[in-house]
Amino acid sequence: MKWARWAGKLAQVRASRLSILIFHRVLKTPDPLFPEEPDAAHFETLVRCVSGAFNVMPLAQAVAALREDRLPVSTLSITFDDGYADNQQIAAPILQRLGLHATFFVATGFLDGGRMWNDTVVEALRRTRLQQLDLSASGLGVHALGTVAQRRQAINYVLPRVKYLPTEDRLRQVEAIASVCGEVLPADLMMSNQQLQVLHRSGMGIGGHTVHHPILCSVPDDQARGEIEHNKAELEAALQVPLTLFAYPNGKPDTDYAMRHARMVQAAGYQAAVTTAPGAAQAGADLMQLPRFTPWDRDPLRFSARLVANLRQAGRLAA
Repeated sequence: MKWARWAGKLAQVRASRLSILIFHRVLKTPDPLFPEEPDAAHFETLVRCVSGAFNVMPLAQAVAALREDRLPVSTLSITFDDGYADNQQIAAPILQRLGLHATFFVATGFLDGGRMWNDTVVEALRRTRLQQLDLSASGLGVHALGTVAQRRQAINYVLPRVKYLPTEDRLRQVEAIASVCGEVLPADLMMSNQQLQVLHRSGMGIGGHTVHHPILCSVPDDQARGEIEHNKAELEAALQVPLTLFAYPNGKPDTDYAMRHARMVQAAGYQAAVTTAPGAAQAGADLMQLPRFTPWDRDPLRFSARLVANLRQAGRLAA
C-alpha cells in the first residue's frame, strides 16, 4: 500500500524529460553486506511503482524520441551495467512478466567465468575467515572483520583507493588482496555468452560497456579507443545486430571519462551514451552524455523524492 500511494504521487509529475534508472544486480535474496542492492521482491515492487507513474520506454526508442523532440511526458528507461548473470536469471523474467524493457550494458571481458575487479575485493572480504585483515603491505591499512558492519567498512575503504589505479596495477592490487584473504572466489557472477544470447533473444536491449571496464581517464587514449571499439565488435559479432548505445565505465563526467572519450564513442558508431551524472535529459541534450539515476533508496518516500529531484535538476517541472 505504501508503494502504491507513492506511485500515485509520482503520477502527478508531468514533464517531457527522460529519466534513466541504473541497476547493476538483482539478487535472489537480500544481502546483509549490501542491503541497498535490490533483491527480486524489492526490484519487482520498485519497477511496478515506476511503471505506474512513468511511461517506461526502451532506451533506444526514448533516445530517438528525444532526438526528434517528441518525447512523451514522464518518460523513463531502465538500464543495467556490467553484465551480471542475475540480470538474465532474475531481473529479465520479472521485467518480461510486467511487460517492461531494459537495456543491459555488457563488459565483454568478464563473460564466461570472468569477475569484475570490485567483486574480487567484495567476495574476498565477504568470504575470508580472517577476523583481521592486514593490507599494510599494499598501503591499505589493517581492518577488523569481526562483524558484517566491519567487513562493509573495510570494503568501502579499499574500493575507492583501488578504483583509479591504472588497469594492470589495479588487477595486481586486487589479486594481492584476494591472496591475503585466502578463499576460493565465485566464477559465475557474470553472464555466459549463452545467457547473453538468451537475454538478447528475449527482446531486451544490449549496449556496449568496454571490454575490461577501465576508468577511461586513467588509461592511454589508444587503450581507451581499443576498449570501446573491441567491445562493440565482440558484442555485434555475438548478437549479429548493430549496437547503438554505450555506457561509460563508472561514468562521472570529467573524472571517469572526458569529451575526447565521448568523441571516441561516437566515432565507433554509437548513437547515444549514458553517464552516471544525476538528472533527466530534455530536448537538445547531448546524446553522448545522457544523465542517469541510481535508485538505491528502499523507502518509497525517499525513492520518490529522488526521482522528482532528478526531474527538477533538468529544469521545468509541471504538475
